[in-house]
Amino acid sequence: MNKTKQQQLPGFNLTLGITVLYMSFFIGLPGGTFLFSVWHISLTHFIDIIFSKQVLHAYYVSFLCSFIAMLVNAIFGLLLAWVLVRYKFWGRRIIDGFIDLPFALPTAVAGIALTNLSASTGWFGQVLYEVGITSAYSLVGITIALIFVGLPFVVRTVQSVLKECEKDYEEVAYLMGASSLQVFKRVILPEIQPALFIGSALAFSRSIGEYGSVIFIAGNLPFKTEIAPVVIMSRLE
Repeated sequence: MNKTKQQQLPGFNLTLGITVLYMSFFIGLPGGTFLFSVWHISLTHFIDIIFSKQVLHAYYVSFLCSFIAMLVNAIFGLLLAWVLVRYKFWGRRIIDGFIDLPFALPTAVAGIALTNLSASTGWFGQVLYEVGITSAYSLVGITIALIFVGLPFVVRTVQSVLKECEKDYEEVAYLMGASSLQVFKRVILPEIQPALFIGSALAFSRSIGEYGSVIFIAGNLPFKTEIAPVVIMSRLE
């Protein structure tokens, strides 16, 4: 049995050691440094800090905007992935390349650009201000920034699954008289639902901890637009 395991997992000890070292260096070391930096704080004082009114409101802002951004990304990310996979049109590769822009663009640059665009004189900011929606330095602006950074997670996760989906079942469903909505609901959606959930969860996790692209557009006003990462940074300093 041991020989069988060694044949199935060659180099197990080496790969396990590399994995443990990697996890320790990139997760254990930052986590340990964080715990060491707050070690001198008593438990009572620590609880008072994390449950203070200002911090609780920052939690509320971060989780609310992240949840809304996740819902928007789940809907439009699915539609965008569907269009990129199922349709052939001019410029498809260009659009597909722009999906990864939030990954390649520095977060601070993205934040400054989004702030300028969503300001009262920006391209789409002036349209929102005309209808009475304050986009810059508000919860709306925070949500816009989080949508920008979270969209690639949903698109790429769903896109990879859609490419592997067989169209035979869809054709059979159409031959049996199913409508397009029924085919999507009963044939396609069960296949992509796990990927959609994972992509949305990744986008939500990224949004909660997002700092660089949100700090400029948020304004960081306590009890109004202050986000949790900003509070954490200020407390650590």
